[in-house]
Amino acid sequence: MNETTKGAGRGRERPARHSDGPARPAPKGSASVPASGDAKPQATRGLTYKDAGVDIDAKMRALQRVKLIARGTFKKGVLSDIGAFGGLYELAAAGPYRHPVLVSSTDGVGTKLKVAIQTDNHRTIGMDLVNHCINDILVQGGVPLFFLDYIAVGKVEPEVILDVVSGLARACRDAGCALIGGETAEMPDVYRHGEYDLAGFIVGIVEKEHVIDGSRIAAGDVLIGLPSSGLHTNGYSLARKVLFERRNLKPDSILPELGRSVGDELMQVHRSYLSVLRGLVPTGALYGMAHITGGGFTDNIPRVLPRGVSARVDLGSWPVPPLFRYLQAEGRIAEEEMLRTFNLGIGMVLIVPLHREGEVTRHLDTMREKHYRIGEIVRGNRKVIYERQAAPPGGGAGDVPGPA
Repeated sequence: MNETTKGAGRGRERPARHSDGPARPAPKGSASVPASGDAKPQATRGLTYKDAGVDIDAKMRALQRVKLIARGTFKKGVLSDIGAFGGLYELAAAGPYRHPVLVSSTDGVGTKLKVAIQTDNHRTIGMDLVNHCINDILVQGGVPLFFLDYIAVGKVEPEVILDVVSGLARACRDAGCALIGGETAEMPDVYRHGEYDLAGFIVGIVEKEHVIDGSRIAAGDVLIGLPSSGLHTNGYSLARKVLFERRNLKPDSILPELGRSVGDELMQVHRSYLSVLRGLVPTGALYGMAHITGGGFTDNIPRVLPRGVSARVDLGSWPVPPLFRYLQAEGRIAEEEMLRTFNLGIGMVLIVPLHREGEVTRHLDTMREKHYRIGEIVRGNRKVIYERQAAPPGGGAGDVPGPA
């Protein structure tokens, strides 16, 4: 029975009234019915979804503009338009793969969203998300085909949605990836007005014989680190606690150690390593890769190690950016915690056989990509062993400092 029918039924259950006398007393605890001539209660207006905090019209207006932005990422292979129930992609359009393997991943951007909201900078947070997901499939040899997003908000603010989607689309275009779908969910009882969450879903492709799974990694292989562009998208809860609570800084506070505002430093875009590394994947020179995200070196490098080996990392082999040194000193953060929370200036680790190290570094030099030999593979049980041997590059402070 639908609600309209049930409502009509309740109307027929009112107490009967005598036409020639006073109304019979209402049962104790029930509402009395007004006598004839009494003021009638005003009719109650029917509720709408908008009354509950969900503005479908605002969402649809934003969606019309989102469609135009997303279509700018479409490429050969996309068979559906934004707004369909599902996104269609013709796999044959991906290229002449003999044994294509799909690789997928999903992620979010964590509490970097809090900083985006504080700074009212929503255009780059979408780029962070796409690049994070691209790196996650790249470590297995995958190149992106298409991407979908999920935006959950307390209240639809069309300009914010458009800024976020513009960032998503820009990163997708840069990577040759189609933004083929998404969802914007308005949930006023879950998120406060002005708050939102963001997640992404990526699907890529790799030739089966080029899948990078770490199975060839052996003792004697070398670790090559590629620089990050800041915190990327991990460690923000701890960073915000140090900067905004312990130090009582504001997003527009300028720190001499950083040479820019706190907000600008924290909102640096999570870089993508796709353009630098995609040419190395078919060569077979990469035995493993680790995207240094949540968990730092300690938890991410072991994810690609086979049984019987560990990774030895020299903490003095690359320059640690000032932001990480500041966070550790001001937060009195233990070294072990730093290594398991932040990337410390290295966003991607390559594991390469010694006899092909020169080939890989020459490629990186050609791409004008900075790189550091940060360690080696040794016999062990899938752990990271930390030590300090090398002088930091350029003669500057490179090792992770102890707590202040």
